[in-house]
Amino acid sequence: MDELNNSSGVATTMACTVGQAPLSRNVPDPFVASYDADYEVAPDELPDTTQGNAFFVATIIIGVVLICIILVCGVGNFLFIATLARYKKLRNLTNLLIANLAVSDFLVAIVCCPFLVDYYVVKQLSWDHGLVLCASINYLRTVSLYVSTNALLAIAVDRYMAIVHPLRPRMKYQTAYCLILGVWIVPILISIPSAYFASETMYPHGATRNKIFCAQIWPVDQQLYYRSYFLFIFAVEFVGPVVTMAMCYLRISRELWFKSVPGFPTEQIRKRLRCRRKTVMVLIGILTAYILCWAPYYGFTILRDFHPTLISRQRNSLVAFYVIECIAMSNSMINTLCFVSVKNNTVKHLRKMVLLRWRSSYAPATKTTDEAEVRTSSVRVTEEVDCIRLQ
Repeated sequence: MDELNNSSGVATTMACTVGQAPLSRNVPDPFVASYDADYEVAPDELPDTTQGNAFFVATIIIGVVLICIILVCGVGNFLFIATLARYKKLRNLTNLLIANLAVSDFLVAIVCCPFLVDYYVVKQLSWDHGLVLCASINYLRTVSLYVSTNALLAIAVDRYMAIVHPLRPRMKYQTAYCLILGVWIVPILISIPSAYFASETMYPHGATRNKIFCAQIWPVDQQLYYRSYFLFIFAVEFVGPVVTMAMCYLRISRELWFKSVPGFPTEQIRKRLRCRRKTVMVLIGILTAYILCWAPYYGFTILRDFHPTLISRQRNSLVAFYVIECIAMSNSMINTLCFVSVKNNTVKHLRKMVLLRWRSSYAPATKTTDEAEVRTSSVRVTEEVDCIRLQ
């Protein structure tokens, strides 16, 4: 592979793309020559992907998606984290695992997305923030993706153990903390290449100006290492977790829907069963959304990096990649809406916090029932919770 292949095709892996160099007719001679040799595309056939209606529409889509991520993930996850910190009774094992999702998505929404809006929408594929931030944004986005994947996997295994093997003891404090630590340590380590190979490259845009793109750029002589690394990530952080989660939810579904309850089912048992079924349905929906959002991204990346001649002649292939990448990133909004808003009643607890603060300001001598409940309630972190909820 040559330098252009690394900048426009092999440069970015998984969710660590901040930008890729558009294939312009103004590419310098060495790039054009190498591109022609490897991709079998004549220099005068190089597409200009920065012009046209497709790029304009893609810019609008990217901007809308990124702003929605900032609003939904930023506000929603902040409310969840604040509520979890305020109410000790909510700190059960499942909610602590969800908190890892909330923290990772919150960091991306607040730290990464504003830079991406500037890069994609405002500057239109030009990075003006330096190499350090280029590497940092690449790294943080990659870590966030893998933390989310690992957290979803941990939640699936936790539900499997609680429903399929209810008589086994739940996790102890030490085990839960080690699990949460592993959810973060593994992504932190395997995402190092996304920062190490991050680079800024200037490319011509028009007759009088240049732009700078930021992406992973793997050296020409390390193509084998890049592909091996990509396949490793694809297996460890997508195929493996998806297969494991699917098997867990299939076994859980069989336990909840197709296995009769021994003895006489009381109303309390029926209510508990309905609650668990609703929880599992939400989790299955989240897994389905994860697959639908990220499978096109991994599929396009495999096609781009292992069979580049199939898409190299397409004028809007780079534009399509940006749209697919935004669809993948939008999965964080689905996680936030499902975990935080729908099942966890965060708004209800937030309203209670605001109400208590208002009452304490205007009627400090009066203790409300809610205030007494908040001060006296406490649940151990490892206590079993039938539904993923903060009720």
